Amino acid sequence: MLFESILYESDSEHVATITINRPDALNSFTQQMCDEFRGVWKSVREDDAVHAVVLRSAGDRAFSTGADQKIGVHHPENFWNLDDPGASLGAKRNRVWKPVVCAIQGMAAGGAFYWINESDIVICSDDATFFDPHVSYGKVSSLEPIGLRQRIPLGEVLRWALMGLDERITAPRALAMGLVSEVVPKEDLWDRARQLAVTIAAKPPAAVQGTVKAIWDSLDMTLGAAQLNGLSYTQLGNPIGTAQVDQNAFKSGERPNWEPR
Repeated sequence: MLFESILYESDSEHVATITINRPDALNSFTQQMCDEFRGVWKSVREDDAVHAVVLRSAGDRAFSTGADQKIGVHHPENFWNLDDPGASLGAKRNRVWKPVVCAIQGMAAGGAFYWINESDIVICSDDATFFDPHVSYGKVSSLEPIGLRQRIPLGEVLRWALMGLDERITAPRALAMGLVSEVVPKEDLWDRARQLAVTIAAKPPAAVQGTVKAIWDSLDMTLGAAQLNGLSYTQLGNPIGTAQVDQNAFKSGERPNWEPR
């Protein structure tokens, strides 16, 4: 597929790589990028050869600084027809249940969290910083922090949104609060993200995608409803998973390779 604002490729190890490709504009998004992401997520969702996704950005300065303030995104004249522009950017609102590994370098600001909030594994380079400029510009910050509150404690979400341009979350702090699960040297970021995606992609895809969907579905449910829903997922998905994995190999004494984190 050919796009103007993103790059897309998939490989024989069942990993698709999406690269946000506007480094000269700090990888900010436009209406065109929103439309292209809607298309690329559809392709990822429907391509059974893709088992996992790496989401990354070109350039050194920024993962993304949110919406492009010079170009902007489309807003209908009728206020009641207004849609959230970020709805097309994130994987989950586009019904993608294939795991997304998000690799962040440089600045991740404001609307960048449309991608971060809907990724399954988020890692960053040691130079990454996270901030939200909305309130500093006199704009309400709502959509991004509402999504973020599912990832980190409420107090951290409020501080991130209310401090605006006066404070940035560093990579070590992001790790401590659970915003990212790993910090790596900048030169190793893309390789590490791919390594994680390849490891996941090698597992039975039906089991992996069912796991992702069950967990994300639970976020909108009470604990009891989520557990009942999760039970139905095990009944639906596990027979497929059993057929794809020889469990006797584990019973015979063989052990999978693993590494500490």
